[in-house]
Order: sequence, then C-alpha cells, then structure tokens
Amino acid sequence: MERKSNSWFGYMGRILRLDLTNHKYFIEPLKRELVEDFIGGRGFGIKILFDELSSGVDPLSPENKLVFTIGPLAGTKVQSASRWIAQFKSPLTNAYCRSVGGGFFGAELKFAGYDAIIVEGRSEKPVYVWVNDDKVEFRDASLVWGMTTLATKEFLLEETDGRARMVMIGPAGERLVRISAIVTDDMRTASRGGGGAVMGSKNLKAIVVRGSKRPEIYDENAFDEAVREQIEIYRKNPAFEHFRNLGTNSIVYLFYTMGNFPTYNFKQLPLEGVERFTPEILASYVVKHDGCYGCMMRCWKKFKLTKGPYAGIVWDFPEYETHWSYGGVLGNCNIESITYANMLSDLYGLDTISTGVAIAFAVELYEKGIISKSETDGLELRWGDPEVLVELVKRIALRIGIGALLGEGVKRAAEAIGRGAEKYAMHVKGLELPAYDPRSVKAHGLNYATSPIGASHCIGWNKFEILGVPRKVDPLSIEGKGEITKYVQDEIAATETAVFCAFPISNDMVTLDLYSKLLYSATGIEKFKNPKYLWLVGERIFNLERAFIVRDGFNVSQDTVPERILKEPVPREPSKGQIFELDTLLKDYYRVRGWNEKGIPKREKLEELGLSNVAKALGIS
Repeated sequence: MERKSNSWFGYMGRILRLDLTNHKYFIEPLKRELVEDFIGGRGFGIKILFDELSSGVDPLSPENKLVFTIGPLAGTKVQSASRWIAQFKSPLTNAYCRSVGGGFFGAELKFAGYDAIIVEGRSEKPVYVWVNDDKVEFRDASLVWGMTTLATKEFLLEETDGRARMVMIGPAGERLVRISAIVTDDMRTASRGGGGAVMGSKNLKAIVVRGSKRPEIYDENAFDEAVREQIEIYRKNPAFEHFRNLGTNSIVYLFYTMGNFPTYNFKQLPLEGVERFTPEILASYVVKHDGCYGCMMRCWKKFKLTKGPYAGIVWDFPEYETHWSYGGVLGNCNIESITYANMLSDLYGLDTISTGVAIAFAVELYEKGIISKSETDGLELRWGDPEVLVELVKRIALRIGIGALLGEGVKRAAEAIGRGAEKYAMHVKGLELPAYDPRSVKAHGLNYATSPIGASHCIGWNKFEILGVPRKVDPLSIEGKGEITKYVQDEIAATETAVFCAFPISNDMVTLDLYSKLLYSATGIEKFKNPKYLWLVGERIFNLERAFIVRDGFNVSQDTVPERILKEPVPREPSKGQIFELDTLLKDYYRVRGWNEKGIPKREKLEELGLSNVAKALGIS
C-alpha cells in the first residue's frame, strides 16, 4: 500500500514531549521497535516509564513523569477503541499506576498528530498547554487555577478553540489530594492512583488539544470488513442492549444479589433499601444517552434529579462503581445524594472509588469508637447518611479538617490514626478496593492481590467468574484460579494497547482474534497478523509492570488483601461463610506466571518475553 504522508499506517509516528520546567517541547519520532514490541497505549506507557524513571523517584517531585498514550486504532471507525491511558508513579501507592479515561480526548490527540505525550519537570507557575496540530504553547493558567473542571473547560475553550478537547484537574489535584483524578472536557475520568495530584505537583492545569489530521489505513477493504464484523458481534451480544439502555446501572441490583457489591465497608451486611437500585427505578432517572468517540454502545447516561435538595440537577449518571462507593459500601441507597456527590467529584476531580472507601473507613472507625467527634470536625458519622457523604466529599477535595487526612488514602490515614485503624482500611498496595468482594469471586480477589497498581478491578476483571464467559467457572472454588487470573490480566493488557474499552472485552465482544484483524489491516505490521503474538505482548506488558514495582522495592507481603477479607467470613448469601484463601491461590498464580516464590519473574520467563534487559536491570540470575 502506498503511504501518502509518513512512514506509518494507523500511527501518527510522533511523540510529544513537554518539558514543564523550561517551557519547551520536543516532537520525537516514534520508534519501530517500540511499536512492534509494545503496540501502543498501555504498552508504550510502561516501556517509557521503565526506561526513563529511576527507582525511588518521589511521585510528587519534578522527576516523576506522566505519560498519556493512545493506540493505533484511535480516531478510526473501530468501535470502543479511542480511549486513552495516563501512566505515572502513583502518589497514593508509591508504585506504578495506569489509569484509563474515555470521551473524545484520545481521538483528538490522534488528529493532532501524536501517539503519546510525555510530561516531565515542573512549571514554576500554573500553566496549561495548548496543542493545535504542530503548534504547542505553554500558557499562563493563573486565572483557571482554583476553578472546577466545568469552569476550567468553559474558560479554556474560549481561550483556544471551541471544538478542542482536554484533560485537566480540579481543585483536588491542585491541592495534591492523593486520590484526585484527571478529568476530560466531557467529564470522563482517569481516576485511579492520584494522577490528578501528579498534574498538580507539576503546576499543570490542563492539556488542550485540537487536530486536523487523520490516520492512514493500510488495507481499507480488509479494515472495513473487520469493523463490520465487530459491529455485527456487538449487535448480537445480549450485553450490548443492557449497556446501551442503562449502562452499568443495569448490573447494580443483580451484582448485589450475586454477593458482589460489598456493603458497609465490606462487612457485607444486608443493605437496607437496596431495591432502589433495581434497573427499573434507575432507568426512571435517565433523560439522555451519550457515548465516547466511535462507540455505538453509548453507555453514558444523564440523570435528572426531580426531588429533594438537589432537584433540577442534570448530570452524568453514577456508574456501577460509584453507586457502590457512594452507596452500598456506605449503607446509602439515596440515589439523589449519590448522583450529587458524583457530580461534585467530577467538578473537584476525585476518584469516587477511593473517596467512598475512605468515607466508609471513617464511618466504621467512628462506629467502633476509634475516632471521636473531636477528630471529625464535629460531624456524626453514620451509615446511610446522605448529608455526611456530600459533606465529606467536599472536605476531602478541598483538604478541610478530617478530609485532608482521608484524601491521603486509607493506608496513610490508618497509619496516622493508629489504635487498630489499619484493620478497617480496605486497600491493596495502598489503592482502595473496588465493588467486588474477593471472598465471593476468588479469581477477582487474586487479581486484586497481584495487580501491579493495587486493588484494580479493571486490570483483571474476571469474566469467567462474574459473567461465565468464555466459560462458566465457580466463583467460590479456588481450583484453577491462577490460570484464569493470568488469562484476563494478559488479555486486558493486550487490548489496552488499542486502547479498547473494558466493557466489550469483559463480554467477549472483542477478542484478540478480532483485534488482530483490525490491527493488521490498520497498520500493515506483519507481527500483528497472529493473535498469539498479541497474547505474548499482553504478558510482556504485565511482566514489565511487575518488574517496575520490583525494582522500586516491592516485596511479596504486598501481594495480599485486607485482614477482614482473609479472616472474617461473609455473613450473607450466596457467599455465606466464605473467606479468601490467599496462600493457596497465590502459590498457584506464581507457578502459572513463571515467577518465583517471592513473586519475582524468573530469568527464563523474562527472556521468553524478550525482556532480557529487564532481568539484567533487576539483577535476576
């Protein structure tokens, strides 16, 4: 196929490096070795961070780097593949983090002519960066510093181009709240791990992008055929209509009945008022459907509140995880307060999962007498209290009173409080647990324990246990869980080179066989024709992420789950009596992974994955 403008199909062939310290930028050529070994997205990010960050870097120092990446299918006809990833060393976990966002920013970055942005250094004063195709400007952000994300969006669109797209931070990121998020102009977030605080530490308010270029496709006929196949698979999959009609709200009540959707800080007591989370009731709030660039699923919903103190508000609906983190884990079934708190989190720039778990942690400490009113700024912390939820979201975002402590994350908060508080801090490696109970879905819990970023459901969402695809597995059994955990972790790592959305991956609407067809026809790179090679790349990425945290001081004791999960049996059906059998599960997983008993990849495994240089860097003999 004839190339019209550059040496790449699918890719734009350029990486934009932003030096915030000196307000300089560099446009670097994309290296073919990087592409062939890591494809894009998550692969690019971890490779860049591993090569360019030294061990022991302070996450909030100028030496930390923030990498925004997209994949070779971004900005094309492919469904659900224009997402973007932020990768950095996390101020919450002090380890590697990858956080994924949606909306239109990923496609616009491709249109501007870049496959990645590397942010380094620290500006002396607040800035935003305006990227208009090949023109890059560092602009004063003093007027928007302190603004909410919505106000920032409106101001910067006036200053730049009304059709531009952006990633930005709110007041929480500016204040270096460790559970702060990166937010797009359409209020999609890359929430986990404190990326907002990393931007804040660099005095970077936003990156605004506008582009006029388009990627070239290697074989347009084959590409169009593969896209048609993808669309037909979507339409035939039962999950498609569920997501299209109600988004992840369609699973809230169902997952509660399955034992996922842990309640009351994972005490797992019956949730009073849970019937308010049925699909029929949640659907009554929906007034608009929307979606990310190039996705026919359109799983975004707008909720309209018609009663109570927040009547008249129209905002993005809380996803499944937020219905849990501002709902079930707090014993709160008041949809109005959950939606309002979700809106505040988008405006301030907070990770709703970590924020909700931090609030639940504080409520349980108050309930048990470990903290008193004198330590809660006079607030009486109670389960199921909508007003407490809203107030603490504000205080966490703005670092007010007890909010300043909770905004450090539950691990640091528990260490600061002492008095046995650690027992109630629900985290892995410093990252708060999401809305699945490891005692009820054992492989999912094994993923929490072994994920390089901490307790992330997205790193290894176990569709075998939860949805029964590609085959049904007993979620309460411990047999064979190492194998299926590795399977989903490697598959997700491979598809996040695209960057595909998690929803079609979790429902087998996108497989690596289909991804291979799309990828080869888009790029023409011979290696990508073989789906087995994509599996290899996924495993390579996951092992390089593991190597990053090993180099930074990881030890096997961090591959664990909270004490409550290990020792307290679930009190309600269908998982009644279950605990999490960590040692047996971990031993099986390490064996399947080709890691030693300390959770470190063996030399032969790294060599098999083309990572001999990594073995040398880690001193593995």
